[in-house]
Amino acid sequence: MGKIVWSANLTLDGVVQDPTGEEGFRHGGWFGESGGKDLEEWAKALSAEAFGAEALLLGRRSYEYFVARGWASRSGDWADRLNSLPKYIVSSTLEEPKWRNSTVLTGEVVREVSRLKQECDGEMVVYGSYQLGRVLMEHDLVDELRLMVFPVALGTGERFFGETSDKKPMRLINVRTVGDGLVLLTYEMVRDV
Repeated sequence: MGKIVWSANLTLDGVVQDPTGEEGFRHGGWFGESGGKDLEEWAKALSAEAFGAEALLLGRRSYEYFVARGWASRSGDWADRLNSLPKYIVSSTLEEPKWRNSTVLTGEVVREVSRLKQECDGEMVVYGSYQLGRVLMEHDLVDELRLMVFPVALGTGERFFGETSDKKPMRLINVRTVGDGLVLLTYEMVRDV
């Protein structure tokens, strides 16, 4: 059985909205403000994560974000790895994915992802995909969270966690400093409470 890992970049106060500043959010662009060594080390951490994955699971908007930034035509170790991985995109509107090795999941999300999880033998990494991730969390399909925390608080904006019908206990399994100012927090979901 596979393991679903939800991987995200967020601010200290949990904001995930408009990290690159392209969406018009007044506090957008917080991702690039770290700059330099931190982003170089961030890239190494995310590349290593990709090499540990067996598949990617993406919502339509995150899929389109990757495609718009040219990942499908990039080269280099990290890009080659992402391009070679099977990609499963949850969407009711996407018909012809442009990124190779992509499959669109059009059925009921929980059923489709549960089936994939049973069929996969490794990590399926969910990058961003906050709407999808929240559905997966609500239905206890996420096994691990990897949260790259950026050293800024915005005070407003769309947060990583949405409302849930119940508590979601987690256990911290790793803390790692990335560069000089980022922190990678890894939590596993606790199911035996």
